[in-house]
Amino acid sequence: MDLNTLWFGLVGVLFTGYAMLDGFDFGVGTLHLLHRNDHDRRISLNAIGPVWDGNEVWLVTGGGALFAAFPMVYATVFSGLYLPFMFLLCALIFRAVAIEFRSKQPMRWWRNLWDASFFGGSVAASFLFGLAMGNMVRGIPLDADHEFNGSLRSLLHPYALWMGVTTVALFAMHGAIYLAMKTEGDLQARVRRWIGPCIIAFIICHSILSLATLLYLPHMTESIKHQPFFFPLVVLVILAIANIPRAIHLGRDFQAFLSSGATMGLLMTLFGLGLYPNMVISSGEPANTLTIYNGASSQATLRIMLNIALIGMPVVLTYTTCVYWIFRGKVRLGDNSY
Repeated sequence: MDLNTLWFGLVGVLFTGYAMLDGFDFGVGTLHLLHRNDHDRRISLNAIGPVWDGNEVWLVTGGGALFAAFPMVYATVFSGLYLPFMFLLCALIFRAVAIEFRSKQPMRWWRNLWDASFFGGSVAASFLFGLAMGNMVRGIPLDADHEFNGSLRSLLHPYALWMGVTTVALFAMHGAIYLAMKTEGDLQARVRRWIGPCIIAFIICHSILSLATLLYLPHMTESIKHQPFFFPLVVLVILAIANIPRAIHLGRDFQAFLSSGATMGLLMTLFGLGLYPNMVISSGEPANTLTIYNGASSQATLRIMLNIALIGMPVVLTYTTCVYWIFRGKVRLGDNSY
């Protein structure tokens, strides 16, 4: 395996970890307004309170790895998708501020304002992440210098928009399962009733998206066609999704959460396999496509960064594991709660 391929995989692992961890944060926010009283909304916030900011580390690390290993890709994506990423940044900021400010004042209007901000930021961020992925799959207009030469309107095509909707549904399902795992009593019973509709919404959205991919973007299935040993990944996705309602029915919330996380990880793996060796597909002239070779840093840089990653990744994994272990168990409100 060459260094370019290895770094493609490492960047994919970082963004996959972010999707799996921060995905349930976004899902909890998407479902936030379904809670009808202040106590339940506080429980919802405190379910993610100790971990949400740590989950953001994976996004920062993934962005840093992309910048170091594939600077051309980083420059093209973040300049071409400048407006969507600015909207995403605003959504993440409003969401973070809402979590911290919401319970600082007792007035109902104050809390309702930040509840709406938390909900809006979570839905917008989920949708924009899906929109970006949809454009990566379909391709964006690039010129001979690998620079974006389209407009914001060219990014809002049906496939990318539906990818955004599907991402919102996936994160909502993931978040509902996480809430069921972290709550108890009547609140847990209510949350459990949300999981079924979330699963159905995700399956419908994912089925339509998969059909559209097969019909209009056949390049995303070339790896599986030419390398049949990748096909079991598709089977595993189906089994992971099927196990979610089974585990919920049996009261095994943690198993359902693992299955939901596995679904996200497997879907991201298929996404990476479909793109490889491309990173930013040109929707016009195929020769303008950015790959893991023409968009990468020098071999010396990749080698040095690999040594740094071998030191840094265990630190991130250890930190994440410790945080989740310390704050395991059901959520109960206390003096230091949000």
